[in-house]
Amino acid sequence: MTHGVIGSVGGLDPAKLAEAGPALRQFIDRGELTGIVTLTSHRGKTVQSEALGWSDVETKTAMRPDTLFRIASMTKPITSVAALMLVEQGRIALSDPISHWIPELAEPKVMRNAAGPLEDTVPARREITLEDLLTHRSGIAYAFFSEGPLKQAYEEALGDPAMNRLTPDEWLAALGTLPLAYQPGELFHYGHSTDVLGFLIGRLLGKPLRSVLREMIFAPLGMENTDFWLPQDRRGHLASLYRYDETAGQLLRVVPDMYDEPPAYTPGGGGLISSAPDYHRFALMLLGGGAHDGVRLLKPETVQLMRTNRLTDAQRQVSFAGMPLWQKSGFGLGLSIAEDPIDNPYACGAPGSITWPGIFGTWWQADPVHDLIMIYLIQHQVPVSANSGATIATGRGAAGRRALPVYQRAIYDALQGGLG
Repeated sequence: MTHGVIGSVGGLDPAKLAEAGPALRQFIDRGELTGIVTLTSHRGKTVQSEALGWSDVETKTAMRPDTLFRIASMTKPITSVAALMLVEQGRIALSDPISHWIPELAEPKVMRNAAGPLEDTVPARREITLEDLLTHRSGIAYAFFSEGPLKQAYEEALGDPAMNRLTPDEWLAALGTLPLAYQPGELFHYGHSTDVLGFLIGRLLGKPLRSVLREMIFAPLGMENTDFWLPQDRRGHLASLYRYDETAGQLLRVVPDMYDEPPAYTPGGGGLISSAPDYHRFALMLLGGGAHDGVRLLKPETVQLMRTNRLTDAQRQVSFAGMPLWQKSGFGLGLSIAEDPIDNPYACGAPGSITWPGIFGTWWQADPVHDLIMIYLIQHQVPVSANSGATIATGRGAAGRRALPVYQRAIYDALQGGLG
């Protein structure tokens, strides 16, 4: 099913906009992707929507504009907004140590060398703060972005970061046994920081993060199809996950474990299932300075803080997943901010555009200069490691990711006047 160009597209060339669908369909026809959903809006109005290929190849289930996707790390901006809503309410401050709510991390040890022996540690120079969690400068790692003994220690203590049977208390207790990879505030190191942030929110409010996000964000914005849990009778709406198999030379279906009932473990860094229309409402809120359709979640000045780089010049010299990302983008509070769109693997368009993608190929961007929102959803698993960024973006085994810049170029080529 495909919609293509929708209605009036003031400010965009409809002929060029219509080229997006056929260009993307080639990736499906070549067997590099099973299906793609895109949604583009300009000045608050949807101008392009495509649902291409299959949400499940084996059952020949067609993609729909409202097909559900595992959005992975696109969860992080949502959890970050919830935290900043509490900052506005005076419930917590960016400078507050998190140990008041997460005593498991009150006196962490820090590795002298992030790839070295686990026992070679020193005391943390200071406590982890809320801002450290929002900017991934807490020193908390991910197993798959770690090297050496720390990688195995994370895997053994915490298990799967997405699908986990531990309770938040059990998970935080396990995390508390692990050393930090770096000193709090030292550098951007992608990890479980936003998961900790979500559990902190839950403890602060005395209710599960799932309930918090539903009450504070999803219900007010009308995000009815976004949740950490999908009932059995709705699983047919979820796009299946695929990976490229080198031996078979084709995409093979991956079948992740799923919960039979709402889980206790709700990772605020990557656990949500959502749809293009739902995430579009969230992006419209951010592009609207914290408000959408008469509902205000954040003050404009808070959204501006989210969109302001917090990384130091020295921190920006450190690569991210083997790529010099921070020389082209900044990182604010739960969001990255495009500064140089040329050869930027995670952003395009005008400087100031905000984004943060998901590991299964899901991507979105809000461009405040052109009042443009772009959402691109696929379900494509790729190998992840400390230096895998280039492969994740474009490499062999991730060939379908090359479809993303095709979509990006098609939309910006249609923008009358270009990027000026």
